Amino acid sequence: MAKNNLGGALLKRLAAGPWNWFDSHIIELFRHLRLSYLPPLMVYLAAGISGLTGIVGTFFVKDYLGLPADFLAMLGFWAGIPWALKMPLGHLVDLIWRWKSILVFLGATLIGTSLAIMLVLISAPSLITPYMTVEAWFVFSALLAPIGYVVQDVVADAMTVEAVPTADDQGTVFDSKTLKLMHTTMQTLGRVAIIGGGVAVSLINILLFNDVNSMVEDQKVAVYVQIYKLAMIIPLISIGGVILAEILKRSRARKLLKQGIKQERVHNQEGIGINKVKPNWWILGGSLTFVIFTLTMGLMQVPYNQEIIFAGSMAIVLFLMNKLLKELSSAARNTLVGTAIVIFVFRALPGPGAGASWWQIDELGFDQQFMSLLSLIGSSLALFGMFIFRRFMAEKSIFYVVGFLTVVGSLLSLPIIGMFYGLHEWTSRLTYGFVDARFIAVVDTAIESPLGQVAMIPMLAWIANSAPAHLKATFFAVMASFTNLALSLSSLGTKYLNQFFIISREVIDPLTGNTITPADYSELGILLLTVTSLSLILPLVTILFVNRFSLRSH
Repeated sequence: MAKNNLGGALLKRLAAGPWNWFDSHIIELFRHLRLSYLPPLMVYLAAGISGLTGIVGTFFVKDYLGLPADFLAMLGFWAGIPWALKMPLGHLVDLIWRWKSILVFLGATLIGTSLAIMLVLISAPSLITPYMTVEAWFVFSALLAPIGYVVQDVVADAMTVEAVPTADDQGTVFDSKTLKLMHTTMQTLGRVAIIGGGVAVSLINILLFNDVNSMVEDQKVAVYVQIYKLAMIIPLISIGGVILAEILKRSRARKLLKQGIKQERVHNQEGIGINKVKPNWWILGGSLTFVIFTLTMGLMQVPYNQEIIFAGSMAIVLFLMNKLLKELSSAARNTLVGTAIVIFVFRALPGPGAGASWWQIDELGFDQQFMSLLSLIGSSLALFGMFIFRRFMAEKSIFYVVGFLTVVGSLLSLPIIGMFYGLHEWTSRLTYGFVDARFIAVVDTAIESPLGQVAMIPMLAWIANSAPAHLKATFFAVMASFTNLALSLSSLGTKYLNQFFIISREVIDPLTGNTITPADYSELGILLLTVTSLSLILPLVTILFVNRFSLRSH
């Protein structure tokens, strides 16, 4: 009898283990959700839903535009430049704190205009092609959207601070431990909203692209149009977020005033009508120089203008970083410099470019619905991985995390390289068609996806924890601009590789039906091997270098 009781107790403990983990890591997070958190979460959700048009954009470029892979990589460079402007925009939000919602309306207008251009290009291109070519309209749309999302992202970051109340409903101020917990919950839910938006749009794409292989071209175009019409809700969600924020703030202020709390104290707690931030002329002056420099070089069409813009932008950001580093002790400065170098190199790694996607579509037969399935798996498991690796991210140094991601990421690149050389054909014959190209892609995506947020979250924590107490916002903006410039360098590296290894998909003249450019993926294999080698070697060498000079991460 005792043995039966012992066995039953053991079974209960084993059964309770997974539930206790799920309860403490996931359900507990949503228990701390407050109504005031919803406005910034709506803006973050809009950013997550922005991926709704991603697959349509990939197929539209491949099937209807004659833009080469190196040009698309160059376009990625220009689209990344606005993210370096988080520095002045963050300071601008502080300066116009009371009116910051205007920036969300501005961002929504830019995003809506970008989506409208693409909608017309797909549904009725003849309405706008007399003014510019299809390719020119596509480029214009591709540059408008990131500006809108950057503006909204900066405001959303500021709204997360405002969303966390400093006092309870009776006006009693929260202690520092409670505030820290609420801020952590707010930031985690922000990532959940972004990734959750990605999961939702993947499901929508899977449903809309059902039986895509049986569709004729006109039916596919009709689905593309439907998706862009659905995407027009993106700017409306973010606008709804700032309207809800204002309603909640005013409602809370009225409740506190009715309780007899003084108006000045209420306004201080709620941030109503108060704007004590003084302009930082180093930030504003350096940012103005950056904008003028970038626009001048871009419009002048001088040779190597992207490289010149990158070098100039980097010089300006490094100058501002140098100003901030003087606020730190010598040891903290060395640690920060070492960490910044490693993260910059890790984020600056080049990719294979659009040619890899074209090859998967043309040679492996990955259609719109299957690409949506991969996106769904990626988003869902990235969300799961954020919880699974939370302790790993907290306990390990950034050098360890980057080294781990470098090795694992390189290993996970091998199945795609193997498929270029016929791996899927061999496994398909061996397993009677079970382990084919799609099976390998699904398994590879499922293993790789949980690592997606492992790189991002420690980087954000590093920026926040390294900042001096009196310069939190400015420090975060400058360091975020620095790490975003790494993505611009990544686009440049991708462009160089695509100029050296020529990858082209078939381009057909829509009027004559003649082939303008034949498909040629012969150099894709060596391109993928080169990208994987660089992705393995550069971060590890950088980690060894900074350790050699005692610029260690903690």
